[in-house]
Amino acid sequence: MKKVLVLGGGPDAEREVSLNSAAGVANAIRASGRYEVVERTIDRISLAELKGLPGDVVFPVLHGAFGEGGPLQDLMERDGRPYVGCRPAAARLAMDKLATKLCAARAGIPTAEAHAFNIRDEACPLPIPVVVKPVHDGSSVGLHICKDVQAWAAARRDVEADIASKPGRVYMVERYIAGKELTVGLLDGKPLPIIHIAPAEGVYDYEAKYKRKDTRYLLDPELPQGMDATIKGYAERLGRAIGVRHVSRVDFLLDGQGQPWLLEINTMPGFTATSLVPKAAAHSGTDMPSLCALLVDFALRDSGR
Repeated sequence: MKKVLVLGGGPDAEREVSLNSAAGVANAIRASGRYEVVERTIDRISLAELKGLPGDVVFPVLHGAFGEGGPLQDLMERDGRPYVGCRPAAARLAMDKLATKLCAARAGIPTAEAHAFNIRDEACPLPIPVVVKPVHDGSSVGLHICKDVQAWAAARRDVEADIASKPGRVYMVERYIAGKELTVGLLDGKPLPIIHIAPAEGVYDYEAKYKRKDTRYLLDPELPQGMDATIKGYAERLGRAIGVRHVSRVDFLLDGQGQPWLLEINTMPGFTATSLVPKAAAHSGTDMPSLCALLVDFALRDSGR
């Protein structure tokens, strides 16, 4: 029986989410009975340290720039073992929200206007309302919704302080679009059922994702005629354009005029009790143990082993 090395943790802001997701993956693979499991919590890791860890296949359940955005993928390529998730180039592209938007635009996928945040500019580069968020973080870390000038000024102060404490951190300013948040999981490039995310307070931020119990997740929601196929088609197209593999999740907003807008793509979605890809997979008949074992199967298949 092959042994799966499940990695969790990492040095990024989403470490807590990663640890919960990694525990969920490890428990699910054990429950499948198809693979042995070894769990390791890491921060940053060197190639020598990675090579010293046991396992025939690596399942890196990390969120954030190091674990999901290319550096760890570079190490896993050099390590040589099969691993779940994107290869380095796709991981880097998907982690950069601004680059993803450019890729989407070239592929004909609608996405809201956005600009890199420049701390020297006191005036907002777009008409308010806007969204301010980090370019390279997920889980709604650092999200600010600015509906007036005062909120913009407060967000600017927060961003300035954050950048001062974290050199190299990059933010973006995006046109705010009101609407339904919809998400589509991709499993081996094929779309899972759409989920409508309905937070009680109207904003799907970190607290709504992981702390609150009143966020509703509506599977196969009622949408305008043809919209289900349109959104799934956009998700598939973006996945191909970026080059994702095995599993990912694409987030959209559907505005009041029935226009979908791409938000972002996640190349290692969450695997916690509230995570969306496991919910969608279960709705289509693939439970969590089967899902996680299937992802290991994909890694082995793509390595030729």
